[in-house]
Amino acid sequence: MQIEQVRVDGYEKVVQATDDESGLRAFIAIHDTTLGPALGGMRMWPYDSEQEALGDVLRLSQGMTYKSAIARTGLGGGKSVIIGDPHSDKTEPLLRAMGRFVETLGGLYITAEDVGISEHDLAIVRQETQWVTGLHREQGSSGNPSPYTAYGVFLGIQACMQDAEGHEDLKGRRVALQGLGHVGTRLLEYLQEAGAEVIVADIGTQRVEDVVSQYGVESVAPDAIYDVDCDIFAPCALGAVINDETIPRLKCRIVAGAANNQLLAPEHGDRLLQGGVLYAPDYVINAGGIINVSVELLEGGYREEVALKRIRNIHAALLEIFKMSREQKISTDRAALQVALQRLAEGRQAARQSTPVQP
Repeated sequence: MQIEQVRVDGYEKVVQATDDESGLRAFIAIHDTTLGPALGGMRMWPYDSEQEALGDVLRLSQGMTYKSAIARTGLGGGKSVIIGDPHSDKTEPLLRAMGRFVETLGGLYITAEDVGISEHDLAIVRQETQWVTGLHREQGSSGNPSPYTAYGVFLGIQACMQDAEGHEDLKGRRVALQGLGHVGTRLLEYLQEAGAEVIVADIGTQRVEDVVSQYGVESVAPDAIYDVDCDIFAPCALGAVINDETIPRLKCRIVAGAANNQLLAPEHGDRLLQGGVLYAPDYVINAGGIINVSVELLEGGYREEVALKRIRNIHAALLEIFKMSREQKISTDRAALQVALQRLAEGRQAARQSTPVQP
């Protein structure tokens, strides 16, 4: 395996691995470990180029830093990506090679499940490195983080309703749900239980058919989801879906979903604010999964009741960010970034104060 360091300003460590024997091509990005070791999921995706994969891992790892800072997990931000189609290119040798790649960082980066990677896959990765979280409960781990991410997003949607309308009642509200992966489908269940009317879209035709059949929801073509007249748009697929092209098409008052990096650029958060759309910053509302996984690392190991208590704090965190946004007349995205950067600054100050002065 060939491992090369990639120098990127503002990142503590970025490394690239190439393994001809297994076919592995992957990146690991460690953005910031001020608050603790970098924890973030392992993603497998058929990127068009190495440059696209690098850009994704950089954005995702930075988001993990801010997510963990706001959620007070005691962890830093990192991420890993494997270039390849998870349906056709994933093999045991490739996953084991990825485990060896993770192991070379000696615990500076701790991995977990993400798009294209399952608990079963992580169990294979775990054969080559101890730095894996989110394995099956039977293995003493916290299991699939997706239900906890979905639960946190649902609580975040309730917080949005509370801020926008003074109550959390979702009965009769229309939600345009983009993406029917593990998180999106579980969020659909929460929304239906709360009485919401859900319209869904996904690039997977069979997945849409299965969900429509099982849950009795309406579906639209993937690109048509932006045009649905609704109360809440919930992006739960890939990022950058809030952009110059889609913002004029949105017919909602709230944007709140599970996807990472929903805004193509910070100015798109400004445009949502100007248009009277309340945006739940993605790395605040979707922190449930990482919060759940982080509890594994506490003394005494994983306890679900501790995880759920911490996930419920997402509701209060969002209300505080919405309040800051109004008071400072800035977008909710910029308000969330202020909170994250302040906590990182506090962490650096605490580290300086605890470091002995050299004679």
